[in-house]
Amino acid sequence: MLMRCVAFIGLFAWTIASPAAPAAAAVKADTPKTTSTGTQFVVPAEWAIHVAGNKVTLDPPEEGSQAVLVDVKASTPDEAVTQAWKAYAPARTWPLQVASDVAPRDDWDQIRIYNYETSANDKRSVTAIAYRHDRQYTVLIYDMANAVGEKRASQLRAISDRLLPKGYKRESFAGKTAHPLDDARVDTLKAFVDNARKAYDVPGVAIGLIDHGKVVFAGGFGVRELGKPTPIDADTLFMIASNTKALTTLMLAREVDQQRFTWNTPVVKVMPSFKLGDADTTRQVLIRHLICACTGMPRQDMEWVLNSRDATPETVMKALSGMQPTSRFGELFQYSNLMAAAAGYIGGHVLYPQLELGAAYDLAMQKQVFDPLGMKITTFDYDRALLGNHATPHGLDVDGHTAIAAMGINDSIRAARPAGAAWSSVSDMLRYVRMELADGLLPDGSRYVSREALLERRKPNVALGTTATYGMGLMVDRTWGIPVVHHGGDLAGFHSDMIWLPEQDVGAVILTNADAGVFIRGPFQRRLLEVLFDGKPQAQGDVDAGVKRLKAEIAAVRKRLVVPADPAEAAKLAENYRNPAVGSIQVDRSGKSTVFNFGAWRSEVASRKNDDGSVSFITISPGSDGYEFVVSGTADNRKLVLRDEQHEYVYDEVR
Repeated sequence: MLMRCVAFIGLFAWTIASPAAPAAAAVKADTPKTTSTGTQFVVPAEWAIHVAGNKVTLDPPEEGSQAVLVDVKASTPDEAVTQAWKAYAPARTWPLQVASDVAPRDDWDQIRIYNYETSANDKRSVTAIAYRHDRQYTVLIYDMANAVGEKRASQLRAISDRLLPKGYKRESFAGKTAHPLDDARVDTLKAFVDNARKAYDVPGVAIGLIDHGKVVFAGGFGVRELGKPTPIDADTLFMIASNTKALTTLMLAREVDQQRFTWNTPVVKVMPSFKLGDADTTRQVLIRHLICACTGMPRQDMEWVLNSRDATPETVMKALSGMQPTSRFGELFQYSNLMAAAAGYIGGHVLYPQLELGAAYDLAMQKQVFDPLGMKITTFDYDRALLGNHATPHGLDVDGHTAIAAMGINDSIRAARPAGAAWSSVSDMLRYVRMELADGLLPDGSRYVSREALLERRKPNVALGTTATYGMGLMVDRTWGIPVVHHGGDLAGFHSDMIWLPEQDVGAVILTNADAGVFIRGPFQRRLLEVLFDGKPQAQGDVDAGVKRLKAEIAAVRKRLVVPADPAEAAKLAENYRNPAVGSIQVDRSGKSTVFNFGAWRSEVASRKNDDGSVSFITISPGSDGYEFVVSGTADNRKLVLRDEQHEYVYDEVR
């Protein structure tokens, strides 16, 4: 999505270094605290806290990054943020990129977010959030190195999870009886989803609702493809992306029942060739850890997204041997698609050791998951999916308009398909959700998987802030006082979620065919809770504010881009570049456009002159946008630099 660009542009200017705060001891566990005016927050485990008057500084173990809370009296959020910066770092200058409101919640009267411009070469992101209650503001500033921000994202969430006004207790649905999803409430949810779809200009959305084992709605809104009249229905196939992970761990649960291994079996005993870049971590990984996001292995998606043309399940497994953990085992939530892929391939290999890894996984999923659950149209076969009733992916063009996205970038997940390559429909996904709600029973009352093996997948392996945990391909969120089990899925042009409330025996599925669909998922879940429990109306405000915020951020990014790319800067590019980890780039010129061809997919690029003097080329094709390549090297030795939050890839010119 275009929004990927937001963290990369602008100016990083230090004038005079801020005085260092006195050293403070780090807390041993997440610790509730209050600011000078009583605003509630949490200090994450192993972070240090330093209080100076109206300012609270939170320091992670890594130097050079801070989260800061400042209490101020002000007439406007802009004034409050100005005062907060003076209290935190008066000599630092950060140009503001965009400021926009989000929907008020948790008794805050106003919440306004300020994104500041930073350059890709700074490897840093800076954001301020002004929270107002009456005339009192608490301003939260995140001033984080990108590597720290990604690694400790769950701890940053912990800070804001319980950022609440003095004395306020968040709304809770614990102990409340849920309303049945009768026709009126179903109609309310249907109208909400369709209106949100239109507000975000998403061509098609499918949803399904299940209440006490009965499907009360399964259908769609809008169309399968922009400009064509064919409607979305309950059987329309979408890529469900990372929702595949829970289906993969379900296959593992069946194998646990079949006594092929236990959740606590070391992976190397099942597949001796399994190897990570760190030998100690390799030895610690049990079956339960393969999709736990808790091993310390960082996200390295660019290595399979950009270098997928010749990738196979075997090369994916081999790639793990070069990956190093960046946090201790079990310490932090760090999402790894390659580890999830290994889970599926190892599970398939145990059942069908004579087959190639991909074929073994596909067969295992068919026999252990899809066939028993009656998921008759769910498939990993792209050709089969694309020939039938399927949704076309859509993204945003450089000006924020919805447009058809090419499928090429989504082909990249095939080699790592246990992490996210399944195609499914609302009708099929409801069959899965119904089984989860029935604790492993099928509709005829027969036992499909033991309750113990099934529920083990929901047990916490690592914290996601203070209100949610991650198990094995499933999250359990208790923000509203009750457990909500869910998992999202995100690929180019496809964004989805599956949700169930085990205590209320209610479930839901939402599948969308556009990148803006990612912004509907959260409000849909919130609206479901509002309808079930007469919750405070918040979801519609989230949609209304979200649409405005998205448009503002797109406009802020767009004004810095040159489209088509500056011909003078494009002319300086080499024809070919290569990096051993992320593959090759062929620079193609078609008329006035400059295109980066990665082999499995391609995208037009825009250019941008950065305030630090560098020049970047940024992919802008719908669904494939937001990858930034910074020009480096010399005229005789041309290079491009690509970064994710924790890695840097230097492409060398190929002559």
